[in-house]
Amino acid sequence: MHDIEPHYLWRGLYLASEDDRSPFYGYQNSEVYFTDAIYNHLIHPQWDNFGAETLFIKQLYADYEEGFTILEFIGEWNDVLHNDSMTLKRDIIEPMMAEGLRYFILIGDNLLNFHAEATDYYEEWFEELEGGGIALVNFRKHLREEIQKYHLDYYMVMGGDLNELEWRRWGPRKVFSKVKGLVEKRLN
Repeated sequence: MHDIEPHYLWRGLYLASEDDRSPFYGYQNSEVYFTDAIYNHLIHPQWDNFGAETLFIKQLYADYEEGFTILEFIGEWNDVLHNDSMTLKRDIIEPMMAEGLRYFILIGDNLLNFHAEATDYYEEWFEELEGGGIALVNFRKHLREEIQKYHLDYYMVMGGDLNELEWRRWGPRKVFSKVKGLVEKRLN
């Protein structure tokens, strides 16, 4: 796991650590020291620790005019043991929403497990979006099944073409356009 980096091809367009509207503003990543681990497995130092024990994140892009952000995850999303949804919602999502972001694209290529428990924070997040949405991109089948089992898919759009979106070959605005188009197509 130590060699799985967050997507880095957009670094010339956006760095959350240099965006004073991002909750990751001023965050310092080491280029050489491995400080974080998921169950004793070191992870690449470019992932950002937001306080969850087994879930790490990278804000790849934010566009405040269009109101969207793209977040990539690695690890285990665990609401049962660690209430990761609360930590994510309170410490990351709420500050982003306060800055006008209302479309959230969550990239799950590197998520290993998802352990759901309750819908509270997902429901709250959904209700506060003001016309926005949450799209899950490339979440593995067993993760989607867990999300559906707890009816979290009521609050987030997933499945279909979002399951195998080749998002890395596009720029962030095209990713947003593609995802938004797929979501709107599904809702109509």
